[in-house]
Amino acid sequence: MSLTMGFLFLFLFLWVLGVKPDTLPPSPCQFPAIYNFGDSNSDTGGISAAFDPIRPPYGQAFFHKPSGRDSDGRLIIDFIAEKLKLPYLSAYLNSIGTNYRHGANFATGGSTITRQNETIFEYGISPFSLDMQIVQFQQFKSRTGDLYNQVKNTPEAEKLPRAEEFAKALYTFDIGQNDLSVGFRKMRFDELRAAMPDIINQLATAIQLYREEGGRSFWIHNTGPIGCLPVNLFYVSNPPPGSLDEYGCVKAQNEMAVEFNTELKDRVIKLRTQLPEAAITYVDVYAAKYGLISKAKSLGLADPLKVCCGYHVNYEHIWCGNKGMVNKTQVYGGPCKDTSMFISWDGVHYTQAANKWVADHTHNGSTSLVDPPIPITHACHRH
Repeated sequence: MSLTMGFLFLFLFLWVLGVKPDTLPPSPCQFPAIYNFGDSNSDTGGISAAFDPIRPPYGQAFFHKPSGRDSDGRLIIDFIAEKLKLPYLSAYLNSIGTNYRHGANFATGGSTITRQNETIFEYGISPFSLDMQIVQFQQFKSRTGDLYNQVKNTPEAEKLPRAEEFAKALYTFDIGQNDLSVGFRKMRFDELRAAMPDIINQLATAIQLYREEGGRSFWIHNTGPIGCLPVNLFYVSNPPPGSLDEYGCVKAQNEMAVEFNTELKDRVIKLRTQLPEAAITYVDVYAAKYGLISKAKSLGLADPLKVCCGYHVNYEHIWCGNKGMVNKTQVYGGPCKDTSMFISWDGVHYTQAANKWVADHTHNGSTSLVDPPIPITHACHRH
């Protein structure tokens, strides 16, 4: 039977069953590459390449050595790569041993959507804000294209992207948490609330620019429950009554994150109208992370506000992997025995186990966490 006759037979069979062809699930996308933009939640080596490298015990649970990631192992972006059957992303800033055949990672720890006025690393902020990541991507696209034309048909070409594949790639975003954290330290809540539309508009403008560069498929994480980061309580002995929720999270900060995410989702919906040829997926990472925190006890995990790596006792703070003096005794801020039992790795970042849980609860297209409700393997399709 010919291929044409086969399709005709399938169509007639479905018609008899009352199934319309346009209701069939679309085929999985064949993403050739991933281009990621963000902060330390998805940085796979950028900040380590640009400044001081991340030291042990970071990376111990999977890579068995520091890998440029602020975790004991893999990040959500690594699980995205695994889900799409692609290699882990090389950091754009890492010039040694890099392979960009299947994408690149422009995220760096401390990055923000809006460019900050402070000196480098004041408030822990990176100079590589989203506008800089855009410039880096544009340069990457142009220079790798020129280089590929020079070395095509040679082994060197196997480490470079193909120009025609930029339009077929998945563009992922995980950024915005640092804009809020800086705002909490510098502004009143009403001032930060007033600044939110501009922050979100700058992210939307970035997506429009990537669309102009040929991108069509966008996977956008909202910001997580920043009030649940244990670092918030390191310097607070007696939080005001009613300021914490039942899990120990700072309610006001989480409420602000929810407001930010609501505005972001509204902007994404508007972008779908403005960019009719783009497939834009909004991912509720906040719901996934807060869901994990709320279920920690029932899942048999440690207190979600307890840190795996580091020493934080009675206002004595020794950060993960560092040594310090406590009561005239040297103390090492080392890791817990079983990192898989913890949600927080170092007080700011999540463990590999927590990252995997969040990935598992967002990549399969849960109707409550992904809009439109599609798995990441189908994120090239508009709905």
